[in-house]
Amino acid sequence: MTKTRSLDNHHATAKMPHADRIFSMLSDESASGRSALAASWSRSLRHYGLTPDHNAPPRRLDAPAYREARERSALLLHAAQPVLDRLASAVRRGGFCMLLCDARGVALEQRCLPGDEDIFGNWGLKLGAIWDEAHEGTNGIGTCLAEDRVLTIHRDQHFFTRNAGLSCTMAPIHDPSGSPVGGIDISSCREDCDSSTLSFLSLVVEDAARRIETRLFGEAFAGHRIISLGNEAQALLALDKNEVIVGTNKAARALFGLRAGKPMTLPDLLSDTGHEDPGRAAHAALQRVLKRCNGNISAAARELGVSRATLHRRLKRHDIH
Repeated sequence: MTKTRSLDNHHATAKMPHADRIFSMLSDESASGRSALAASWSRSLRHYGLTPDHNAPPRRLDAPAYREARERSALLLHAAQPVLDRLASAVRRGGFCMLLCDARGVALEQRCLPGDEDIFGNWGLKLGAIWDEAHEGTNGIGTCLAEDRVLTIHRDQHFFTRNAGLSCTMAPIHDPSGSPVGGIDISSCREDCDSSTLSFLSLVVEDAARRIETRLFGEAFAGHRIISLGNEAQALLALDKNEVIVGTNKAARALFGLRAGKPMTLPDLLSDTGHEDPGRAAHAALQRVLKRCNGNISAAARELGVSRATLHRRLKRHDIH
């Protein structure tokens, strides 16, 4: 009986106007603690003072401000170009729009079919548009940056009613220090964009973001030997001629529990894990991360800077149950 009432309430809520659904969910003060979506809606409403039925189009930088934004992100733009170019043809043919955004959610690069530019532009997906959560409420770009994780916001999960026709999937991009510098987003306004398509796009943007991070790391430590642990090339170490580790990315620091302090050589690092083989070292390091997170997959994925799906694939590859 309780389950039937719950389903009836769900269907009744689904039929509500978009704004009413948001207010209905947020009327339960515990909702934000149970749902990441409700937490974002709550930030949009209560912290940023936005209202769901706000109809003004997304804000957009003027030409001088847009140039300044690109100048500030020059390293990101340089590292991202080959990755964007590689994805461009597939994204265009699928009727999607791809954006590269900076850490403030400003669209710096766009890729879509020429004939689709006006369509996506009408949704606000155009160069210079500002998609941070403070201005646009819950959305794929701004909420991804706010929560620093791979994220999909599908249609009426958006805060603004005017964005409820969009499906947006984005992955954050970090510099070698682990600070977020932007993200790569793929959006669709097609009604047939379903959960299976979005799951695939989530993998695509995550892979693209990691490739851009690898290029940023390589440029930051040009002239050093760079090694990666694991087949997905996400845990990166930069070594000098004496095998001293002079640089690590976010995933490597989380994987091996590295902290600022005395210099460490690669042999010392592998010795500390109990293995000389990097693959076995990665296996042991993954187990340590899981132990630190008490076996919580979501927490371990956040610490490593990857999605749950990626972490599950790594655990399976290393035969960790």
